Amino acid sequence: MMIAVIGKNGQLAWELKRLASDRCICLGREDIDLSDKSAIQEKLEAREITAVINASAYTAVDKAESDEEAARALNVTAVKNLAEYCREKQLQLVHCSTDYVFDGEKGAPYAVDDKIEPQGVYGKTKAEGEQALQAILPDRSTIIRTSWVYSAHGNNFVKTMLRLMAEKPALTIIDDQIGSPTWAKGLAEACLEAVDKKITGVYHWSDEGVCSWYDFALAIQQLGRETGLLDTAIPVAPIPTEDYPTPAKRPHYSVLDKTLTRKTFSDATLTHWRQQLSAMMNELK
Repeated sequence: MMIAVIGKNGQLAWELKRLASDRCICLGREDIDLSDKSAIQEKLEAREITAVINASAYTAVDKAESDEEAARALNVTAVKNLAEYCREKQLQLVHCSTDYVFDGEKGAPYAVDDKIEPQGVYGKTKAEGEQALQAILPDRSTIIRTSWVYSAHGNNFVKTMLRLMAEKPALTIIDDQIGSPTWAKGLAEACLEAVDKKITGVYHWSDEGVCSWYDFALAIQQLGRETGLLDTAIPVAPIPTEDYPTPAKRPHYSVLDKTLTRKTFSDATLTHWRQQLSAMMNELK
């Protein structure tokens, strides 16, 4: 089985390549034009692909507010084109989505069938991508929503915190946005299991446990000190969202309910976020 991973430089694609380099072909923007259906067909047919994992997305949440055309091209149009190709060739398509499809006002973990109410351009385009995929490829698609993704590769909150904690005398971190971090390695394992077992439908994947960005930052500093990635600890103070305005509104509470995931996935293991964070930081070390 050869899997086309759409995306090459992102965190998920990097972890997929590490886990299954013998059967994953990663295709970046320089390799495949997702706006061109004929280019998709040419590139994938030449490689005798048997499944597709879409690990590519426009994820610049704030920039999307002023760059909707680019966000829509990658989060909607590209998904439609991939879905139509997979329908024609009878291939499974595993697609990663986001907690940002919800408005964050529920106050309890979101189930897979809860109402979608995105607040910004990023969430709206990801939601439209989901809807297009389900309309075009209902019986051969897997949608995996995730949140707060990080890894040893690329840019993410964990690596940003480690850098700032080494450079700054003190930090302030938002404490009223609540969710669950996700190590990209676990997400990659879930994507591969979905392909191997031909799992279809909508699922949620994040690490176990719940925290605020402030809680997450404190854990990063603690583990950074324990692993030797940080020499000293600095003061970290909590602040409300209103003290750190951004172009895009973030969900206040975007914890994902993983009940269906636990029933369906058996190879990929859901693990507490602190344990996953520790494992990832040991990799950095």
